[in-house]
Amino acid sequence: MKIKYFDDTDTLLLIFFDGEISETRELDENTYLDMDKDGKLVSITLEHAKDRTDIEELKIERVAA
Repeated sequence: MKIKYFDDTDTLLLIFFDGEISETRELDENTYLDMDKDGKLVSITLEHAKDRTDIEELKIERVAA
């Protein structure tokens, strides 16, 4: 999984795996879901990320089972 933030466009990109995108679904005017040919979620794009997330406090937590 990769997380990319583009400061110049205030865009947050969450990439779940490197797959070929065959369809992009618009959840709303600022949220896009990219799917592969089997319907598996490849990535999510969030526009206006600073207004919609707490991008300045990004933390990754892994919780053991």
